[in-house]
Amino acid sequence: MLNLALQGGGSHGAFTWGALDALLEDGRVAIEGLSGASAGALNAVALASGWVTAQAAGRDPREGAREKLAGVWNRVSGWGSMGAFQQQFVKMLWSGLQLSPYSSNPLDINPLRDLLESEIDFQAISAQRGLKVFVSATHVTTGKAVVFSGRQLDARAVLASACLPMLFKAVEIDGEPYWDGGYSVNPALAPLIGECDSADLVLVQINPVSRDAAPRSAAQIADRVNEITFNASLLTQMRAIDFINRLLAEGAISHSRCKIVRVHRIDGALALDAYPGSSRSSPDAAMIRQLFEAGRAAGASWLHKNYAAVGQHSTVDIRRDYLDDTRMELPLPARAGMRSVSRGFRPWLARLLLRQHT
Repeated sequence: MLNLALQGGGSHGAFTWGALDALLEDGRVAIEGLSGASAGALNAVALASGWVTAQAAGRDPREGAREKLAGVWNRVSGWGSMGAFQQQFVKMLWSGLQLSPYSSNPLDINPLRDLLESEIDFQAISAQRGLKVFVSATHVTTGKAVVFSGRQLDARAVLASACLPMLFKAVEIDGEPYWDGGYSVNPALAPLIGECDSADLVLVQINPVSRDAAPRSAAQIADRVNEITFNASLLTQMRAIDFINRLLAEGAISHSRCKIVRVHRIDGALALDAYPGSSRSSPDAAMIRQLFEAGRAAGASWLHKNYAAVGQHSTVDIRRDYLDDTRMELPLPARAGMRSVSRGFRPWLARLLLRQHT
């Protein structure tokens, strides 16, 4: 059994759709929790909705999840066949304008709202306990990450998670304004660690952490800035996981209170390198299908190479891939101080992983 962490990245989320399709079709991996931001949130609720509604109808939940994911992304692909005006508007869905949406989009038109309300059964998701689903958004006035789950998870939460502030008005939930979750936590890992039993976490990553060379053109620079911005919280969370794993390995904190997290990754960097950052805003059906197929291939490859490691060990070297050269060596306390370190672990980890629930 494992947990899935799904990054946001606009139309590039079709790669994640493909990876999920491969995992579901294979059938060997049981899923306990899903956490997503922006397009990752859309994938998470689509999988969960298809799973629980098929299960309730006595059908194979994996096939139900695959069908729902396909239906949702076919709807997204269909946005590209609209008229010229509608296409231009939809093209900005994942990117944004240099204008205030309060003047440029006063009616707050958003095709994603209709998709969520017609395709996703949020009541069925909140009523079941088999799959734990977490969707992250950014609280506008504080800048903090907020995670919606259970009965708080509805269409507004996913709209908030995918709310680009230069295109859409902030989504208000209980009087509080929210923007895209990618700005603060992309995606949230803490709920998968603290509220799920499984210690195996698979990150489906669609925003490259590193590049071979510095960008030169204006478009390349903008793309790289976005990649760094939307990966910043992921690097912080990975550092925290590595820190706690090391404390546990050295016996500085108790295994009865904490668990070593086994980290895995389905990496879309190589497949997505062929697409400019601007393609995140494109609903082009051919590109979405290509990314889906690339995701399926990556998911199948990950299963072939790493399935035996699930429940045994990590397949990602966090220190090599996510830690920087400024890290300090870990000052491990004496075993006599284990109790005090363990007692302060949970609130400390929650803060370090930027976790905050509404």
